Amino acid sequence: MKTLTFTLLALFSLGAHASSDQAWANHEQALTRACLAASQFKDARPASKPAEFDDRVGYSALLISGHYPQKHMKNQKGSELCLFDKQRKTAFITEWTPAKP
Repeated sequence: MKTLTFTLLALFSLGAHASSDQAWANHEQALTRACLAASQFKDARPASKPAEFDDRVGYSALLISGHYPQKHMKNQKGSELCLFDKQRKTAFITEWTPAKP
């Protein structure tokens, strides 16, 4: 009986953490939409694929590129890092300066 119970628990737990392709597509769409809306760039666009952190962290990251809209910035190109809170579906933006080799 213990073996049967263990086997059933093992089988049911295998699929518990898997997400469908559609769920991932919906997540990426929500992340991109929120990050672009939070960006300060006038022509914000994703500069990379999202970086997915472990579910215990609760965030995804997306690099955004675009041009600064402020007159004194003279249409200069820039980058922003967006952290997306998966649970609250909110985006947080910070300026991102890539490291120089």
